[in-house]
Amino acid sequence: MTLGVVIVTYNAADVIVPCLDTLLASPQPMRVVLVDNASTDATRRVIDTWRTAGTVPMALPFAPSTPPSEKRRGSVEQILAPSNDGFAAGVNLGLKHLLADQTLDRFWILNPDTMIPPETPTAIATAPGGFALMGSRLVYADPPHRIQIDAGTVNKWTGVTGNLNLGANANVALPHPQKADFISGASMVASRAFVENAGLMPEEYFLYYEEVDWAQRRGPLPLHLCENAIVYHRAGSAIGSPTLDSAPSAFSVYYKHRARMMYLRRYHPWAFPTGYLYGLAKAAQFALTGHRPQAKALLNALHGRRRSADIAAQRSHEPLESRA
Repeated sequence: MTLGVVIVTYNAADVIVPCLDTLLASPQPMRVVLVDNASTDATRRVIDTWRTAGTVPMALPFAPSTPPSEKRRGSVEQILAPSNDGFAAGVNLGLKHLLADQTLDRFWILNPDTMIPPETPTAIATAPGGFALMGSRLVYADPPHRIQIDAGTVNKWTGVTGNLNLGANANVALPHPQKADFISGASMVASRAFVENAGLMPEEYFLYYEEVDWAQRRGPLPLHLCENAIVYHRAGSAIGSPTLDSAPSAFSVYYKHRARMMYLRRYHPWAFPTGYLYGLAKAAQFALTGHRPQAKALLNALHGRRRSADIAAQRSHEPLESRA
């Protein structure tokens, strides 16, 4: 079974080559589409160079595989978006392209800051069907063997998402899929039946909660977790999402809480007041611990204000113990 793969890039010049090299080192037949969301760095040039020249050996958190041949590198398709309209918009460009191929039955949405062990694509391609969305185990690339997420949960009173097995050792058992409310968009497999019934990924969030919203549209089709499928993730490399050792960037905070309130308004409007109060408390926590840009960003998101220029510049992590 050929596996459709969509990877959305935005300023991913420093991470995309290890992702592609490890993905295509697998013998699994795949049709890979890169959608570049109008990167302003060297991403497009790096990909063009990689197609013909390949890359140098790299340190991996798993046993290395044979690098992909020039022919296989050249088979990767690329769509150049004219503007950055958000993660879901990029995903949808790739999905529309792949859905036209009637031989493809499942579509793997994958972050560019991931690295893929050679057995994972085959595990995903051959897993039992009948699901809406299927996840793999996401493990931090650093530190290795610590789980980032197996699947996600949502608190209906606040809209806050949680990661099942966050920080646990990667050898623990997968949780039961019934405990999950959504699958992480960093590594998420959508079945053709789900996409055709639920429609494409919602684009209005721009960042965060797209996959949470999408999972709510699955109807009778269940969520599933793929056995023996591990993906290593350099979490937050592009937008400063939180890691085990660092606080989120102001950029990440703004879009996450903006999306959280949008999600509550759509699916749990009765919980909007408690979600708002949670946001105020979180902003106070940021301010009291010296993370003032994050506090400002969160308040802007809560009150529907546009992202300010200083928040746009705050994409980098701060250590959890930092004080302003």
